[in-house]
Amino acid sequence: MANEIQVQGVPENIKIVPYEHHTKYHETDQQGIIHHSNYVKWMEDARMNLMEQLGLGYKQMETMELMSPVLSMSIEFRSVVKFDDTVVIDTQLISYDGYKMEIAYRIYDKKTGEDRAIAKSKHCFVNKSGMPISLKRVYPELDTKFFEFK
Repeated sequence: MANEIQVQGVPENIKIVPYEHHTKYHETDQQGIIHHSNYVKWMEDARMNLMEQLGLGYKQMETMELMSPVLSMSIEFRSVVKFDDTVVIDTQLISYDGYKMEIAYRIYDKKTGEDRAIAKSKHCFVNKSGMPISLKRVYPELDTKFFEFK
């Protein structure tokens, strides 16, 4: 049954390991810098990394017929990223109410620590049919994990 899940344990005082990305040549634009569209992909990878560390990876979400589409996204670019740079993306769950969540991202250069971008994304939870759902009602154990982490 889709409502029966087993959430992987999330240790108390969890320390989320940031996502790292080593930039590729194909991500550059004609000016030799990383094209801005790649930041969205990196944010998605970082969010997937965060969710896995919380005990709810995307494969498990698919099995549960649970999706978390993007409602909105904002990115403030601070400095350029170039080919062969490594960026680190810190993610933080900044709000969660059972229906929606908001994640903050800090994208910075691994070597220098210089901020490259600051971003946020908002997501809701829907079932396979695309209907909004409440994790508190449908998956109370997930709801508890999100509140514990937040």
